[in-house]
Amino acid sequence: MKKTSFQDYLPFIVLAGLAVIGIFLPTPTTFADASKYNFADVAWILVATSLVFLMTPGLSFFYGGMVNRKNVISTMMQSFIATGLISVIWVVVGFSLAFGNSVGGKGIIGDPTTYFFFNGVPDGPAWGTIPLMLFALFQLKFAVITPALVVGAVAERIRFTSYVLFMVLFSLLVYAPIAHWTWHADGILYKLGVLDFAGGTVVHISAGCAALAGALVLRRRKDHIAKKELTPANVPFVLLGTGLLWFGWFGFNAGSSLGANALAVTAFAATNTATAAAGLSWIFFDVIRGRKPSVLGFCIGAVVGLVAITPAAGYVGVPQSLFIGFVAAIVSNLVVHFKNKSSIDDTLDVFPCHGVGGMVGMLLTGVFASQAVNPLISESGWAYGNFSLFYKQLLGLLLVVSYSFAVSWAIFKFINFIHPLRVSDEEEELGLDVTQHNEMYHPNLMTVSSNGTLTEEETGIQHG
Repeated sequence: MKKTSFQDYLPFIVLAGLAVIGIFLPTPTTFADASKYNFADVAWILVATSLVFLMTPGLSFFYGGMVNRKNVISTMMQSFIATGLISVIWVVVGFSLAFGNSVGGKGIIGDPTTYFFFNGVPDGPAWGTIPLMLFALFQLKFAVITPALVVGAVAERIRFTSYVLFMVLFSLLVYAPIAHWTWHADGILYKLGVLDFAGGTVVHISAGCAALAGALVLRRRKDHIAKKELTPANVPFVLLGTGLLWFGWFGFNAGSSLGANALAVTAFAATNTATAAAGLSWIFFDVIRGRKPSVLGFCIGAVVGLVAITPAAGYVGVPQSLFIGFVAAIVSNLVVHFKNKSSIDDTLDVFPCHGVGGMVGMLLTGVFASQAVNPLISESGWAYGNFSLFYKQLLGLLLVVSYSFAVSWAIFKFINFIHPLRVSDEEEELGLDVTQHNEMYHPNLMTVSSNGTLTEEETGIQHG
Protein backbone atom coordinates (compact mmCIF):
# COMPACT_ATOMS: atom_id res chain seq x y z
CA MET A 1 0.00 0.00 0.00
CA LYS A 2 1.44 3.36 -1.06
CA LYS A 3 2.04 6.20 1.37
CA THR A 4 -0.74 8.77 1.22
CA SER A 5 -0.14 12.49 0.78
CA PHE A 6 -2.26 15.61 1.23
CA GLN A 7 -3.23 15.38 -2.45
CA ASP A 8 -4.76 11.99 -1.71
CA TYR A 9 -6.83 13.42 1.13
CA LEU A 10 -7.97 16.55 -0.72
CA PRO A 11 -10.84 15.07 -2.84
CA PHE A 12 -12.29 13.37 0.24
CA ILE A 13 -12.00 16.57 2.26
CA VAL A 14 -13.77 18.61 -0.43
CA LEU A 15 -16.61 16.09 -0.76
CA ALA A 16 -16.97 15.87 3.04
CA GLY A 17 -17.11 19.67 3.24
CA LEU A 18 -19.87 19.86 0.63
CA ALA A 19 -21.82 17.12 2.43
CA VAL A 20 -21.60 18.98 5.74
CA ILE A 21 -22.70 22.28 4.13
CA GLY A 22 -25.77 20.47 2.84
CA ILE A 23 -26.88 19.73 6.41
CA PHE A 24 -27.32 23.43 7.18
CA LEU A 25 -29.19 24.47 4.04
CA PRO A 26 -32.99 24.85 4.23
CA THR A 27 -35.35 22.27 2.79
CA PRO A 28 -37.70 24.04 0.34
CA THR A 29 -41.30 23.33 -0.45
CA THR A 30 -41.31 20.96 -3.40
CA PHE A 31 -43.10 21.77 -6.67
CA ALA A 32 -44.98 24.84 -5.46
CA ASP A 33 -46.69 25.55 -8.82
CA ALA A 34 -47.69 21.99 -9.76
CA SER A 35 -50.90 23.29 -11.38
CA LYS A 36 -48.80 24.44 -14.36
CA TYR A 37 -47.39 20.99 -15.13
CA ASN A 38 -48.47 18.70 -17.94
CA PHE A 39 -48.00 15.26 -16.44
CA ALA A 40 -47.68 13.53 -19.81
CA ASP A 41 -44.71 15.82 -20.45
CA VAL A 42 -43.38 15.11 -16.96
CA ALA A 43 -43.59 11.35 -17.56
CA TRP A 44 -41.82 11.55 -20.92
CA ILE A 45 -38.98 13.78 -19.67
CA LEU A 46 -38.46 11.47 -16.69
CA VAL A 47 -38.03 8.61 -19.17
CA ALA A 48 -35.84 10.74 -21.46
CA THR A 49 -33.63 11.72 -18.52
CA SER A 50 -33.14 8.05 -17.67
CA LEU A 51 -32.33 7.27 -21.30
CA VAL A 52 -29.68 9.99 -21.44
CA PHE A 53 -28.16 8.64 -18.23
CA LEU A 54 -27.84 5.24 -19.94
CA MET A 55 -25.61 6.81 -22.59
CA THR A 56 -22.67 7.21 -20.19
CA PRO A 57 -22.35 3.50 -19.31
CA GLY A 58 -22.96 2.87 -23.01
CA LEU A 59 -20.04 5.13 -23.80
CA SER A 60 -17.93 3.22 -21.27
CA PHE A 61 -18.56 -0.05 -23.11
CA PHE A 62 -18.03 1.64 -26.48
CA TYR A 63 -14.64 3.05 -25.47
CA GLY A 64 -13.64 0.12 -23.27
CA GLY A 65 -14.08 -2.38 -26.09
CA MET A 66 -11.80 -0.48 -28.45
CA VAL A 67 -8.70 -0.02 -26.31
CA ASN A 68 -5.93 -2.49 -25.54
CA ARG A 69 -6.87 -5.23 -23.06
CA LYS A 70 -4.60 -3.86 -20.34
CA ASN A 71 -6.50 -0.54 -20.37
CA VAL A 72 -10.15 -1.66 -20.59
CA ILE A 73 -11.14 -1.04 -16.96
CA SER A 74 -9.28 2.25 -16.65
CA THR A 75 -10.88 3.62 -19.83
CA MET A 76 -14.35 2.58 -18.72
CA MET A 77 -13.80 4.02 -15.25
CA GLN A 78 -12.57 7.35 -16.61
CA SER A 79 -15.87 7.73 -18.47
CA PHE A 80 -18.18 6.30 -15.84
CA ILE A 81 -16.77 8.34 -12.93
CA ALA A 82 -18.43 11.38 -14.52
CA THR A 83 -21.82 10.10 -13.34
CA GLY A 84 -20.78 10.74 -9.75
CA LEU A 85 -18.43 13.67 -10.15
CA ILE A 86 -20.53 15.90 -12.41
CA SER A 87 -23.75 15.06 -10.54
CA VAL A 88 -22.32 16.65 -7.40
CA ILE A 89 -20.84 19.64 -9.24
CA TRP A 90 -24.12 20.26 -11.08
CA VAL A 91 -26.14 20.40 -7.87
CA VAL A 92 -23.65 22.64 -6.08
CA VAL A 93 -22.91 25.19 -8.79
CA GLY A 94 -22.98 23.78 -12.34
CA PHE A 95 -26.70 24.32 -13.01
CA SER A 96 -26.37 27.90 -11.79
CA LEU A 97 -23.46 28.61 -14.12
CA ALA A 98 -25.31 27.16 -17.11
CA PHE A 99 -28.89 28.28 -16.46
CA GLY A 100 -28.73 30.80 -13.64
CA ASN A 101 -29.32 34.53 -14.03
CA SER A 102 -26.87 35.83 -16.63
CA VAL A 103 -24.15 37.86 -14.91
CA GLY A 104 -24.62 41.48 -15.94
CA GLY A 105 -27.17 40.36 -18.54
CA LYS A 106 -24.26 39.82 -20.95
CA GLY A 107 -25.02 36.19 -21.80
CA ILE A 108 -21.54 34.91 -20.91
CA ILE A 109 -22.06 32.91 -17.71
CA GLY A 110 -24.73 32.35 -15.08
CA ASP A 111 -24.59 33.70 -11.54
CA PRO A 112 -23.25 30.82 -9.38
CA THR A 113 -25.50 31.85 -6.48
CA THR A 114 -28.75 31.57 -8.47
CA TYR A 115 -29.32 27.88 -7.73
CA PHE A 116 -26.45 27.22 -5.31
CA PHE A 117 -26.90 23.67 -3.93
CA PHE A 118 -30.14 23.55 -5.96
CA ASN A 119 -31.56 26.37 -3.86
CA GLY A 120 -34.77 27.51 -5.55
CA VAL A 121 -34.90 24.53 -7.89
CA PRO A 122 -37.45 22.20 -6.20
CA ASP A 123 -39.87 25.08 -5.57
CA GLY A 124 -38.92 27.11 -8.64
CA PRO A 125 -41.25 28.19 -11.45
CA ALA A 126 -42.22 25.60 -14.03
CA TRP A 127 -39.90 25.25 -17.01
CA GLY A 128 -42.58 25.26 -19.66
CA THR A 129 -44.84 22.40 -18.62
CA ILE A 130 -42.36 20.47 -16.44
CA PRO A 131 -40.85 21.13 -13.00
CA LEU A 132 -37.67 23.19 -12.94
CA MET A 133 -36.00 20.33 -11.05
CA LEU A 134 -36.83 17.88 -13.82
CA PHE A 135 -35.33 20.24 -16.40
CA ALA A 136 -32.22 20.57 -14.21
CA LEU A 137 -31.90 16.78 -13.96
CA PHE A 138 -32.39 16.34 -17.70
CA GLN A 139 -29.65 18.87 -18.38
CA LEU A 140 -27.43 17.19 -15.78
CA LYS A 141 -27.18 14.08 -17.94
CA PHE A 142 -25.85 16.20 -20.83
CA ALA A 143 -23.27 17.71 -18.49
CA VAL A 144 -22.26 14.21 -17.33
CA ILE A 145 -21.52 12.69 -20.72
CA THR A 146 -19.65 15.65 -22.23
CA PRO A 147 -16.36 15.39 -20.27
CA ALA A 148 -16.70 11.59 -20.43
CA LEU A 149 -16.44 11.84 -24.23
CA VAL A 150 -12.98 13.40 -24.00
CA VAL A 151 -11.60 10.23 -22.39
CA GLY A 152 -11.34 8.49 -25.74
CA ALA A 153 -8.67 10.87 -27.01
CA VAL A 154 -6.34 10.55 -24.01
CA ALA A 155 -6.97 6.90 -23.16
CA GLU A 156 -4.10 4.54 -22.29
CA ARG A 157 -1.77 7.23 -20.97
CA ILE A 158 -3.51 9.72 -18.63
CA ARG A 159 -3.48 9.49 -14.83
CA PHE A 160 -6.89 8.86 -13.30
CA THR A 161 -6.48 11.62 -10.71
CA SER A 162 -5.44 14.11 -13.37
CA TYR A 163 -8.45 13.25 -15.51
CA VAL A 164 -10.80 13.69 -12.56
CA LEU A 165 -9.40 17.20 -12.07
CA PHE A 166 -9.80 17.88 -15.80
CA MET A 167 -13.47 16.89 -15.60
CA VAL A 168 -14.06 19.35 -12.76
CA LEU A 169 -12.37 22.26 -14.52
CA PHE A 170 -13.85 21.45 -17.93
CA SER A 171 -17.35 21.29 -16.47
CA LEU A 172 -16.98 24.70 -14.81
CA LEU A 173 -14.91 26.58 -17.38
CA VAL A 174 -15.95 25.09 -20.73
CA TYR A 175 -19.22 23.19 -20.56
CA ALA A 176 -21.20 25.58 -18.36
CA PRO A 177 -20.32 28.77 -20.30
CA ILE A 178 -21.09 27.18 -23.70
CA ALA A 179 -24.40 25.81 -22.38
CA HIS A 180 -25.23 29.32 -21.11
CA TRP A 181 -24.36 30.91 -24.46
CA THR A 182 -26.47 28.41 -26.39
CA TRP A 183 -29.53 27.57 -24.30
CA HIS A 184 -30.07 30.47 -21.88
CA ALA A 185 -32.48 33.16 -23.07
CA ASP A 186 -29.76 35.79 -22.50
CA GLY A 187 -26.97 33.70 -24.03
CA ILE A 188 -24.86 35.31 -26.74
CA LEU A 189 -25.40 32.47 -29.23
CA TYR A 190 -29.09 32.19 -28.36
CA LYS A 191 -29.58 35.90 -29.05
CA LEU A 192 -27.60 35.62 -32.26
CA GLY A 193 -30.08 33.01 -33.46
CA VAL A 194 -27.77 29.98 -33.48
CA LEU A 195 -29.76 26.73 -33.47
CA ASP A 196 -28.62 23.75 -31.45
CA PHE A 197 -31.51 21.46 -30.63
CA ALA A 198 -29.77 18.94 -28.36
CA GLY A 199 -26.06 19.70 -28.03
CA GLY A 200 -24.10 19.87 -31.28
CA THR A 201 -22.02 22.74 -29.94
CA VAL A 202 -22.57 22.33 -26.21
CA VAL A 203 -21.70 18.64 -26.05
CA HIS A 204 -19.98 17.34 -29.17
CA ILE A 205 -17.96 20.22 -30.60
CA SER A 206 -16.84 21.29 -27.13
CA ALA A 207 -15.81 17.71 -26.23
CA GLY A 208 -14.22 17.06 -29.61
CA CYS A 209 -12.04 20.17 -29.47
CA ALA A 210 -11.09 19.45 -25.86
CA ALA A 211 -10.14 15.95 -26.97
CA LEU A 212 -7.83 17.34 -29.66
CA ALA A 213 -6.22 19.66 -27.11
CA GLY A 214 -5.71 16.76 -24.71
CA ALA A 215 -4.18 14.52 -27.36
CA LEU A 216 -1.70 17.24 -28.31
CA VAL A 217 -0.73 18.09 -24.73
CA LEU A 218 -0.27 14.47 -23.65
CA ARG A 219 1.64 13.60 -26.82
CA ARG A 220 1.82 10.17 -28.41
CA ARG A 221 1.70 6.78 -26.74
CA LYS A 222 4.81 4.64 -27.00
CA ASP A 223 2.92 2.07 -29.07
CA HIS A 224 1.70 4.84 -31.39
CA ILE A 225 5.25 6.07 -31.96
CA ALA A 226 6.37 2.50 -32.66
CA LYS A 227 3.42 2.13 -35.07
CA LYS A 228 2.39 -1.00 -33.21
CA GLU A 229 -1.02 -2.27 -34.26
CA LEU A 230 -3.27 -2.77 -31.24
CA THR A 231 -6.39 -4.85 -31.68
CA PRO A 232 -9.59 -3.91 -29.82
CA ALA A 233 -9.99 -5.76 -26.54
CA ASN A 234 -13.62 -6.70 -27.03
CA VAL A 235 -15.61 -5.92 -30.19
CA PRO A 236 -18.89 -7.17 -28.62
CA PHE A 237 -18.38 -4.48 -25.94
CA VAL A 238 -18.27 -1.91 -28.76
CA LEU A 239 -21.45 -3.33 -30.24
CA LEU A 240 -23.17 -3.29 -26.84
CA GLY A 241 -22.01 0.27 -26.20
CA THR A 242 -23.30 1.40 -29.59
CA GLY A 243 -26.69 -0.16 -28.90
CA LEU A 244 -26.93 1.58 -25.52
CA LEU A 245 -25.86 4.89 -27.05
CA TRP A 246 -28.36 4.59 -29.91
CA PHE A 247 -31.14 3.70 -27.46
CA GLY A 248 -30.24 6.43 -25.00
CA TRP A 249 -29.87 9.02 -27.74
CA PHE A 250 -33.63 8.93 -28.31
CA GLY A 251 -33.90 10.55 -24.88
CA PHE A 252 -31.06 12.92 -25.75
CA ASN A 253 -32.71 14.25 -28.92
CA ALA A 254 -36.42 13.52 -28.64
CA GLY A 255 -36.33 14.54 -24.98
CA SER A 256 -35.00 17.95 -25.98
CA SER A 257 -38.50 18.82 -27.17
CA LEU A 258 -39.20 19.01 -23.39
CA GLY A 259 -42.64 17.56 -23.92
CA ALA A 260 -44.63 14.55 -25.11
CA ASN A 261 -45.47 16.21 -28.40
CA ALA A 262 -45.18 15.97 -32.17
CA LEU A 263 -41.73 17.60 -32.15
CA ALA A 264 -40.44 14.75 -29.98
CA VAL A 265 -41.70 12.27 -32.57
CA THR A 266 -40.02 14.19 -35.39
CA ALA A 267 -36.73 14.33 -33.48
CA PHE A 268 -36.99 10.61 -32.72
CA ALA A 269 -37.51 9.74 -36.38
CA ALA A 270 -34.72 12.05 -37.55
CA THR A 271 -32.33 10.57 -35.00
CA ASN A 272 -32.95 6.98 -36.04
CA THR A 273 -32.81 7.75 -39.75
CA ALA A 274 -29.55 9.70 -39.61
CA THR A 275 -27.92 7.05 -37.44
CA ALA A 276 -28.93 4.21 -39.75
CA ALA A 277 -27.74 6.10 -42.81
CA ALA A 278 -24.40 6.98 -41.20
CA GLY A 279 -23.63 3.43 -40.10
CA LEU A 280 -24.29 2.15 -43.61
CA SER A 281 -22.48 5.06 -45.24
CA TRP A 282 -19.34 4.37 -43.20
CA ILE A 283 -19.03 0.68 -44.10
CA PHE A 284 -20.08 1.16 -47.74
CA PHE A 285 -17.50 3.93 -48.08
CA ASP A 286 -14.91 1.59 -46.55
CA VAL A 287 -15.76 -1.05 -49.17
CA ILE A 288 -15.25 1.28 -52.14
CA ARG A 289 -11.87 2.21 -50.62
CA GLY A 290 -10.82 -1.46 -50.59
CA ARG A 291 -11.63 -2.38 -47.00
CA LYS A 292 -13.95 -5.02 -45.64
CA PRO A 293 -17.20 -3.97 -43.92
CA SER A 294 -16.60 -4.30 -40.19
CA VAL A 295 -18.57 -4.25 -36.97
CA LEU A 296 -16.35 -1.44 -35.71
CA GLY A 297 -16.97 0.55 -38.87
CA PHE A 298 -20.74 0.31 -38.61
CA CYS A 299 -20.66 1.16 -34.90
CA ILE A 300 -18.39 4.17 -35.35
CA GLY A 301 -20.44 5.39 -38.31
CA ALA A 302 -23.67 5.05 -36.34
CA VAL A 303 -22.24 7.15 -33.51
CA VAL A 304 -21.16 9.81 -36.00
CA GLY A 305 -24.73 9.88 -37.30
CA LEU A 306 -26.05 10.32 -33.77
CA VAL A 307 -23.62 13.18 -33.24
CA ALA A 308 -24.40 14.93 -36.52
CA ILE A 309 -28.18 14.85 -36.14
CA THR A 310 -28.09 16.11 -32.56
CA PRO A 311 -28.12 19.86 -33.35
CA ALA A 312 -30.63 19.38 -36.17
CA ALA A 313 -33.06 16.78 -34.80
CA GLY A 314 -35.88 19.19 -33.95
CA TYR A 315 -35.43 21.42 -36.97
CA VAL A 316 -35.10 19.19 -40.05
CA GLY A 317 -37.34 16.70 -41.81
CA VAL A 318 -36.72 12.98 -41.95
CA PRO A 319 -35.48 12.97 -45.59
CA GLN A 320 -32.92 15.65 -44.75
CA SER A 321 -31.78 13.69 -41.69
CA LEU A 322 -30.85 10.80 -43.97
CA PHE A 323 -28.62 13.14 -45.98
CA ILE A 324 -27.04 14.54 -42.82
CA GLY A 325 -26.11 11.07 -41.56
CA PHE A 326 -24.81 9.98 -44.95
CA VAL A 327 -22.54 13.01 -45.41
CA ALA A 328 -21.31 13.21 -41.82
CA ALA A 329 -20.07 9.60 -41.91
CA ILE A 330 -18.05 10.20 -45.09
CA VAL A 331 -16.51 13.43 -43.78
CA SER A 332 -15.57 11.86 -40.44
CA ASN A 333 -14.22 8.75 -42.16
CA LEU A 334 -11.93 10.91 -44.28
CA VAL A 335 -10.77 12.94 -41.28
CA VAL A 336 -9.93 9.71 -39.43
CA HIS A 337 -7.91 8.62 -42.48
CA PHE A 338 -5.96 11.89 -42.58
CA LYS A 339 -5.46 11.86 -38.81
CA ASN A 340 -3.98 8.36 -39.00
CA LYS A 341 -1.37 9.65 -41.44
CA SER A 342 -0.39 12.43 -39.02
CA SER A 343 1.43 12.32 -35.70
CA ILE A 344 -1.71 13.19 -33.72
CA ASP A 345 -2.53 10.44 -31.23
CA ASP A 346 -6.26 10.79 -30.61
CA THR A 347 -6.62 7.23 -29.32
CA LEU A 348 -10.27 6.58 -30.23
CA ASP A 349 -10.81 9.32 -32.83
CA VAL A 350 -12.90 11.59 -30.63
CA PHE A 351 -12.13 14.73 -32.61
CA PRO A 352 -12.85 13.25 -36.07
CA CYS A 353 -16.08 11.63 -34.88
CA HIS A 354 -17.53 13.93 -32.22
CA GLY A 355 -15.83 17.21 -33.07
CA VAL A 356 -16.06 17.01 -36.85
CA GLY A 357 -19.40 15.17 -36.76
CA GLY A 358 -20.82 17.93 -34.58
CA MET A 359 -19.47 20.60 -36.95
CA VAL A 360 -21.07 18.92 -39.97
CA GLY A 361 -24.37 18.69 -38.09
CA MET A 362 -24.26 22.35 -37.03
CA LEU A 363 -23.58 23.58 -40.55
CA LEU A 364 -26.21 21.34 -42.14
CA THR A 365 -28.71 22.58 -39.56
CA GLY A 366 -28.08 26.00 -41.08
CA VAL A 367 -28.87 24.50 -44.47
CA PHE A 368 -31.93 22.34 -43.78
CA ALA A 369 -33.66 23.83 -40.71
CA SER A 370 -37.27 24.50 -41.61
CA GLN A 371 -40.10 26.43 -40.01
CA ALA A 372 -42.39 23.75 -41.46
CA VAL A 373 -40.81 21.29 -39.03
CA ASN A 374 -40.44 23.68 -36.10
CA PRO A 375 -42.55 26.88 -36.33
CA LEU A 376 -40.84 28.29 -33.24
CA ILE A 377 -37.61 29.11 -35.09
CA SER A 378 -37.36 32.60 -36.57
CA GLU A 379 -36.02 31.57 -40.00
CA SER A 380 -35.47 28.57 -42.21
CA GLY A 381 -32.09 27.54 -43.59
CA TRP A 382 -30.03 28.10 -46.70
CA ALA A 383 -31.84 25.37 -48.67
CA TYR A 384 -34.97 27.51 -48.42
CA GLY A 385 -33.30 30.69 -49.64
CA ASN A 386 -32.04 32.04 -46.30
CA PHE A 387 -28.24 32.16 -46.12
CA SER A 388 -28.24 34.18 -42.88
CA LEU A 389 -29.03 31.15 -40.71
CA PHE A 390 -26.08 29.21 -42.17
CA TYR A 391 -23.86 32.22 -41.50
CA LYS A 392 -25.02 32.35 -37.88
CA GLN A 393 -24.35 28.63 -37.46
CA LEU A 394 -20.85 29.11 -38.85
CA LEU A 395 -20.13 31.99 -36.46
CA GLY A 396 -21.39 29.98 -33.49
CA LEU A 397 -19.31 26.99 -34.54
CA LEU A 398 -16.12 29.06 -34.85
CA LEU A 399 -16.66 30.65 -31.44
CA VAL A 400 -17.21 27.31 -29.69
CA VAL A 401 -14.29 25.62 -31.49
CA SER A 402 -11.90 28.42 -30.56
CA TYR A 403 -13.06 28.72 -26.96
CA SER A 404 -13.22 25.01 -26.18
CA PHE A 405 -9.84 24.23 -27.72
CA ALA A 406 -8.04 27.18 -26.12
CA VAL A 407 -9.49 26.78 -22.63
CA SER A 408 -9.14 22.99 -22.64
CA TRP A 409 -5.52 23.33 -23.76
CA ALA A 410 -4.94 25.72 -20.84
CA ILE A 411 -6.66 23.33 -18.41
CA PHE A 412 -4.49 20.39 -19.49
CA LYS A 413 -1.36 22.53 -19.26
CA PHE A 414 -2.34 23.83 -15.81
CA ILE A 415 -3.01 20.34 -14.47
CA ASN A 416 0.30 19.11 -15.83
CA PHE A 417 2.01 22.01 -14.05
CA ILE A 418 0.60 21.11 -10.64
CA HIS A 419 0.30 17.33 -11.05
CA PRO A 420 1.65 14.99 -13.76
CA LEU A 421 -0.93 14.36 -16.47
CA ARG A 422 0.72 11.31 -17.90
CA VAL A 423 1.62 8.01 -16.33
CA SER A 424 5.24 6.89 -16.35
CA ASP A 425 6.67 4.81 -19.20
CA GLU A 426 6.64 1.76 -16.95
CA GLU A 427 3.00 2.30 -15.97
CA GLU A 428 2.03 2.78 -19.60
CA GLU A 429 3.75 -0.48 -20.49
CA LEU A 430 2.07 -2.41 -17.67
CA GLY A 431 -1.30 -0.88 -18.43
CA LEU A 432 -3.51 1.56 -16.56
CA ASP A 433 -5.88 -1.09 -15.22
CA VAL A 434 -3.25 -2.44 -12.86
CA THR A 435 -1.22 0.71 -12.21
CA GLN A 436 -4.16 3.09 -11.67
CA HIS A 437 -6.82 0.81 -10.19
CA ASN A 438 -5.15 -2.47 -9.19
CA GLU A 439 -7.70 -4.33 -11.28
CA MET A 440 -7.52 -6.20 -14.55
CA TYR A 441 -9.77 -7.24 -17.38
CA HIS A 442 -9.26 -10.96 -17.93
CA PRO A 443 -12.15 -12.84 -19.54
CA ASN A 444 -11.72 -16.57 -19.81
CA LEU A 445 -10.97 -17.13 -23.47
CA MET A 446 -11.45 -20.68 -24.65
CA THR A 447 -9.95 -22.16 -27.80
CA VAL A 448 -9.96 -25.60 -29.40
CA SER A 449 -6.66 -27.46 -29.17
CA SER A 450 -5.25 -29.80 -31.80
CA ASN A 451 -6.85 -32.83 -30.13
CA GLY A 452 -10.29 -31.20 -30.11
CA THR A 453 -10.46 -30.30 -26.41
CA LEU A 454 -11.23 -26.85 -25.01
CA THR A 455 -8.28 -25.08 -23.46
CA GLU A 456 -7.82 -21.62 -22.01
CA GLU A 457 -6.02 -19.25 -24.36
CA GLU A 458 -2.64 -17.98 -23.21
CA THR A 459 -3.00 -14.42 -22.05
CA GLY A 460 0.26 -13.76 -20.27
CA ILE A 461 -1.55 -13.20 -16.94
CA GLN A 462 -0.96 -15.67 -14.16
CA HIS A 463 -3.86 -16.99 -12.11
CA GLY A 464 -3.79 -16.62 -8.37
